Amino acid sequence: MPTEVLGWCAALAGLATLFGFLNEKFFRLPTTIGIMVIAVLISMVLLVINPWVPGIDLHILAQRALTAIDFPHALLNIVLSFLLFAASLQVDLEQLWARKFSVLTLALIGTLLAVALFSISMWFVFPLLGINMPFVWCVVLGAVLAPTDPVSVVGMLRRMGLPAPLQAIFTGESLFNDGIGVLAFGVALDFITGQGASGGSVFWRFVLEALGSGFFGVLMGWFAVRFMRRTHDSHLELLASLTLAAGTYSLAGVLHMSGPIATVAAGLMLSTGAAQRAISRRGKRDIYAFWTLSDEILNAMLFLLIGFQIFALTFQFSYFVAALVAIPFSIVVRAMSVFLASLPFLVREPDRVGMLAVMTWGGLRGGISISLALSLPDAPERAPLLAVCYGVVVFTIIAQGLTIERVARRFYHSE
Repeated sequence: MPTEVLGWCAALAGLATLFGFLNEKFFRLPTTIGIMVIAVLISMVLLVINPWVPGIDLHILAQRALTAIDFPHALLNIVLSFLLFAASLQVDLEQLWARKFSVLTLALIGTLLAVALFSISMWFVFPLLGINMPFVWCVVLGAVLAPTDPVSVVGMLRRMGLPAPLQAIFTGESLFNDGIGVLAFGVALDFITGQGASGGSVFWRFVLEALGSGFFGVLMGWFAVRFMRRTHDSHLELLASLTLAAGTYSLAGVLHMSGPIATVAAGLMLSTGAAQRAISRRGKRDIYAFWTLSDEILNAMLFLLIGFQIFALTFQFSYFVAALVAIPFSIVVRAMSVFLASLPFLVREPDRVGMLAVMTWGGLRGGISISLALSLPDAPERAPLLAVCYGVVVFTIIAQGLTIERVARRFYHSE
């Protein structure tokens, strides 16, 4: 078993390297997007030529390979902890704290609004296409697609010269709203499996898990900083940061808390003034280099897997149409949820139109949405939901990810 896992890791790393090289030579897209585009194109070619390959069902072979990798488990329980931690280390904590209420409002109220608006929209769409979809399953789809993907957003922000306050709001929202989305996803699944509770208990579950997870992450980060203050070995400091990322996510799961929220809070603790004074100069350099490199490697392999997830889809015309309809709906819902959630402070912003436009078009979805959709139970509703999710994710990453810089320059050309 360990040899098999190592073999899959080697295969993914090799393909990511090869596709990255092809992108550099021919496509010249941002690396992660280029890798995903090539993976999607190759997957589509294999599906087209499959009927002319006697004795081999490439679709089944690919599905078996993807099942062996177990993408939902690998991302949600392993990779996500490192990606969120790496992203949180790049946040300007001073700017984030100055806009904490804006971030929390967008991450909580904005995400829940997006779940509700998208759920209601698709509940009306599915019957028109002859797809039987109970409302609670539409809520599941809303929870899957509501949160923006921190991996995509942080990577995108590196290439854009947005004002520091907007970057802080953008990054902070993307880091925290995936935790809220996962919580909403879990609550909706509980109703489907017959484990649902009353509205009051659901509310308190959200409050306790969100606040409790944040407090737990801060506590874990505080212990890590205390340890780093007592050592000046940069290797031990780096090892402590690695332990903090994996340990916080794992322990949060054991304690029935939100791993994403706890991990982000723990990572932010390493950006505080106390942490910066506690870590040695070489330790800071090593930690930054390690987590930056880890982020790049995991990003490349994640986007490769997203591209290959096309083999997990069930191809049916009504599902394809549903995905096409869901794409503009997802953009409109994102705009409405951002506008409504940020209305109290948006009216005081001099560049309110630019902020709304950039945050709407920059609301990329990614691996978290795909992994949540793939983790759905085996039911008739799973196939159309997965098709819609994949269509929205691929569109946001390719179309919006490649054009967001133009949108940003349109409103912030002087930055």
